[in-house]
Amino acid sequence: MGKRDGTYSLSVQTELDNAFITALIPDGQKDEPLRRGAGSQKQSKVFVMSESEFVENPCQGKKTGLLNHIKMRIISDMRADTVTNIVKEQIDFQAELTTDGSTSRNKLGEHVKSHDALVVKHPDWPKILPRVHVAIGNLKRLLLYTHHQLKKEYLKYYLNEFCYKFNRRYCGEKLFDGLVKVAVTWTTDF
Repeated sequence: MGKRDGTYSLSVQTELDNAFITALIPDGQKDEPLRRGAGSQKQSKVFVMSESEFVENPCQGKKTGLLNHIKMRIISDMRADTVTNIVKEQIDFQAELTTDGSTSRNKLGEHVKSHDALVVKHPDWPKILPRVHVAIGNLKRLLLYTHHQLKKEYLKYYLNEFCYKFNRRYCGEKLFDGLVKVAVTWTTDF
């Protein structure tokens, strides 16, 4: 599923943010004292990207953007070169990118059509980056309700499954046929 979603790149209006997913501590690190915050052994860093289209005349009370596709990648650190490499791989150079004002995202404007880096305070996240936070919230609810405890080694597969289902939520009856076709034609790495 992750390979299939990796064949296309996000374009149009793209939002980008990071999420921290709580997972079980690996057995080798259980004796160490826990660090706090983003560097904690419990936190897995996930890079979340969402693509949306602008709706010209939305119905009254509806949002002006339509969320199309999402992508999620597990990253080891939040450094600028890591973020830049992911943006070059996953986002089209004609995209209009909106991010928070993190210093690791300062040079992303060189790789996309336009880059808006907005300094966002905690209560304003849903207003500035609404679509990416809808995806993050839905992912966290799914992982919490379905898988009460999650190992880091399996997180990639859960992210791939979530993105695959989310990106194909409007396929309806064609979803199963497409999944069978991909399963038959795709070659594996192992």
